[in-house]
Amino acid sequence: MAILFIRHGETDLNAARVIQIPATPLSARGVKQAERLGERLSSAAIGQILASDYERAHATAQAMERACGAPLAIVPSLRERHFGDLRGKSYHDLGIDPHAHDYEPPNGESWPVFHARVASAWSEVIAWAARTEGDLAVVTHGLVLRSLVDRLVPSPADVDAAVVFRNTSVTIVEGPPWSAVLVGCAAHLDGDLLADGAAA
Repeated sequence: MAILFIRHGETDLNAARVIQIPATPLSARGVKQAERLGERLSSAAIGQILASDYERAHATAQAMERACGAPLAIVPSLRERHFGDLRGKSYHDLGIDPHAHDYEPPNGESWPVFHARVASAWSEVIAWAARTEGDLAVVTHGLVLRSLVDRLVPSPADVDAAVVFRNTSVTIVEGPPWSAVLVGCAAHLDGDLLADGAAA
């Protein structure tokens, strides 16, 4: 079977490079990206959709739900890294790199705590996959995907460690034993819909 990991659609804060709050909605472009994603996966054998409870992931998953007809469940452990007091602030104004390996955001998650949570989420996803008929789709966030691919799921040798997980990009993991066969694919997007939204 396959697990399809998907990054949420773009938000206005992505485009403005602002660290997001949980309630950030999809932008107009993000809505179109989610619709394209739904079209891409409408004929896939998806039996269940999981999503982070953050608004941008939930809304992306709802677009998939409409297109695929599969049920949707919310899994809070799929949330993006908690940046604590940095939420709502522009990357430009921070004066530090919030992604530095030794940086811990005030009142947020350190990298070790975040990676441990992603490992726990991966265990939850595997458990869902075991009881799902068909493939499992998981809508989550960029840093969660980075942690999964770098630490938990073997990837093809030709995958660049700096691969960008564009908004609504698809990463396909097959198994068990689990291994990524496609990483960060945004083939369903073109033109203006391919714009990067790198902010967390």
